[in-house]
Amino acid sequence: MDTLPTVGVEEEFLLVDPRTGAPVGKNADVARTAADLGIDMQLEIMRCQVETSTRIHTNSTDLLAELRELRRGAAACAEKNDAVLLAVAVPPTVSAELLPVTSTPRYRRIAEQFGRLAQEQGLCGCHVHVAIPDRAAALHVGNFLRPWLPLLLALTANSAIYHGDETGYASWRNILWRRWPSAGPPPHFDSVGEYDTSVETMLSLGVILDRKMVYWDVRPSVTFPTVEVRVSDVPATVEESVLLATLVRAAVMIAQRSAGAPEVAEDTLRAAYWRAAHGGMDGPAVDPSNGRIIPVRDLLAKLIDLIEPALNELGDLGFVTDALSTLLARGNGAHRQLAAFRARGETADVIEELAEATLYGCR
Repeated sequence: MDTLPTVGVEEEFLLVDPRTGAPVGKNADVARTAADLGIDMQLEIMRCQVETSTRIHTNSTDLLAELRELRRGAAACAEKNDAVLLAVAVPPTVSAELLPVTSTPRYRRIAEQFGRLAQEQGLCGCHVHVAIPDRAAALHVGNFLRPWLPLLLALTANSAIYHGDETGYASWRNILWRRWPSAGPPPHFDSVGEYDTSVETMLSLGVILDRKMVYWDVRPSVTFPTVEVRVSDVPATVEESVLLATLVRAAVMIAQRSAGAPEVAEDTLRAAYWRAAHGGMDGPAVDPSNGRIIPVRDLLAKLIDLIEPALNELGDLGFVTDALSTLLARGNGAHRQLAAFRARGETADVIEELAEATLYGCR
């Protein structure tokens, strides 16, 4: 049996005012409090965002335990600075004024080059890292995963309410995020050289300032020996984040054992992304094998059939089955937001629901 790949997860969070629910620019204060408590927390481009990162894990049980610990600790650090930590992909309410970009040299450069696009960032995702032998393997895995990225987005959609109203989308973050010139699904790459040429072209044209701005939804990590899957909204609950990580890890295993992957047409993939962002788990999905519309649950069943051998090797088939059953019955973050908002039309109810979901199972 092959050595099982390790996995790690990064989660981005929004900081909001406990009274108004509006984003607050306190990430540096919260990160300092976290450092005093021995918690490693990173700053994101907007001052209303923070990020946590897990250690490297070999099983989903330990990953779940650490993600619970990190969310609990991050929420406590936010509270010490008069803020509330939310696992939500876009701000449900709006600040009275435009929040400044985090004051680091790199983020200032990005803000100068990309203007309002950078200043309106404030989008929170979840990144899953799975260990791979080399960059060629990462690109091979990326080709395999490309058709399945919209399904992962639909499962984790958590941005239905934005600036006090319904967006009409389950993942409004994905719609906003794809405004960046280097975001969205990557091209199909046949070699490392082809990938490097594409990145060098973006650098020479000035559409990215450095290689960290290669924002494709699956890519070889710039920092770690991993393939990084970045398509997801930050899930509402820890259990959903671990479900995502487990599905990705198993898919990476199957990909590495596959000779190749069918090249999905760009227009089909764009349509699949839009369908996923619009309908989430409720809307129809695009079957990447034939470009036809099918229910999300049917496409999900296809993915599980494909990766079941790897899930069995990981000992995670039971966990995935139970977690998916719970998610399909209860709904994801987009479901939670819409149910809370439609009850009274109050964003305060959305904030309360999200705050509860963020720490569900963590206390």
